[in-house]
Amino acid sequence: MKLSQRVTNLEPSVTLAAAAKAKELKAQGLDVINLTVGEPNFTTPENIESAAIEGIKSGKVSFYTPSGGTPELKAAIAGFTEKNYDLMIEPKNIIVTSGAKFALYTLFQAILDAGNEVIIPVPYWVSYGEQVKLAQGNPIFVTGSQENDYKITLDQLEAARTEKTKALIINSPSNPTGMIYTEAELREIGEWAVRHELLIVSDDIYDHLVYNGNEAAHIASLSDEIFHHTVIINGVSKTYSMTGWRIGYAIGNAEIIGAMTSIASQATSNPASVSQAAAVEALAGEQVTAEKMRQAFEERLNTIYPKLADLPGFKLNKPQGAFYLFPNIKEAMAMGGYDNVTTWVNDLLEQEHVALVTGEGFGAPDNVRMSYSASMEDLEEAVVRIRRFIENSKQ
Repeated sequence: MKLSQRVTNLEPSVTLAAAAKAKELKAQGLDVINLTVGEPNFTTPENIESAAIEGIKSGKVSFYTPSGGTPELKAAIAGFTEKNYDLMIEPKNIIVTSGAKFALYTLFQAILDAGNEVIIPVPYWVSYGEQVKLAQGNPIFVTGSQENDYKITLDQLEAARTEKTKALIINSPSNPTGMIYTEAELREIGEWAVRHELLIVSDDIYDHLVYNGNEAAHIASLSDEIFHHTVIINGVSKTYSMTGWRIGYAIGNAEIIGAMTSIASQATSNPASVSQAAAVEALAGEQVTAEKMRQAFEERLNTIYPKLADLPGFKLNKPQGAFYLFPNIKEAMAMGGYDNVTTWVNDLLEQEHVALVTGEGFGAPDNVRMSYSASMEDLEEAVVRIRRFIENSKQ
C-alpha cells in the first residue's frame, strides 16, 4: 500500500518527538528532567473539575452536541471575548473544536486552495507550516531577528507578499519566543492586511500568560475593519491547565466559521461533551486560581532567566509571555565542537538527562526551546546540568 504524498511529505512534530524520547528514558529508570512540552505542571482547577463531574452525574454530557459546540459554551466564549477583547460576537461567529490545534487545521482546510500562500513569522510554532501544507498551501517563512525580539516588520511582510498570498499568522505572545507585539505594531500589521484583503490568523492561546507588567494587545480589537479580516484562535489549555481536555475555539467571519464547522462535522463531530461543560466553568467561573498559576510562571521566569542567561555561550531575550525560554546557543555549540543543534540536544539528553526541544523544528537552527512550566526545583537543577554539559564538552 502506497501512502499519500501529503503524508509522506509531512514533518513530524519535534516537540512531541522530544517528549516521547524523554518519557522513554524516564521509563528506563533514568532521572530525566523533561522541559519539552508546553504543558503546565498544575492539575486543572477544582471548580472546573467539579463542573465536569456535575455534568457527568446529571447525565447532561452523555450525548452528542452540535458539531460547532454547545450553546452554553458559545455563550461563555462570547462573554469572555466581550470582557477581554471588547468585541460583541454571535454564536454563528464561534466554533468549538477538539483543541486549538484542530481549530487551526479546519481553518486552513476551509480557506486554502492549492498554491495559496500563508506568511508565517520565524521562529514559528511547529505545526503552522505543516498544517498549511496539508491544505495544499505554501508556507512562506519570514524571519524575525533576535535584535527585534524575533518579531517581523511591515517591510518584511510587504517583501513576502505576492498575488498568491491568502493569509498571515500572528502568534503573540509567541511560542517559542514568548515575545509580544505592541499595539502599535499590531495596528500597522492589521491595516496592511486590510489594504491587501488578507486574512489574519491571530493565535491568542497564550494571551493571558503575560508577566512583569506586560500586556498582550489583541489585533482583532483594534478596529472593525481589522476584526472583519481576522480569525481568532484560542482555547482553555494553557491558561487553565486543561491540555488534556482538548477544547479550543475560533472566532471570525460567519461564512468561514460555518465552513470550519462543516469540516469538523465530517472529521470529529462535536468535541467531548464533558470537556465542553468544564470549559464553560473555566471561562465563566472564578479566575483566581488561573491568576495564581500565572503568578507562579512569572516567578519561575524571573528566577530562571538570569541563571540561563549566565550560561556560557547562551544568548537570550527575556520573554514577556507564554512559558518558554528560547536561547541562541550557537556559541555554546561551538565551544563543544557542535555544528548541529539537534545533535547538541540529543547529547544533553543522553549525558545529563535534560530534555529540551531543538530549534530546528521552529525554523531556528541556532536555538533550543526550554519550557518553564515545570517545577522550580526541576528548572534550577536543569540549569546546573546544562552548565556541566557545556563545561564537559568544551574542546
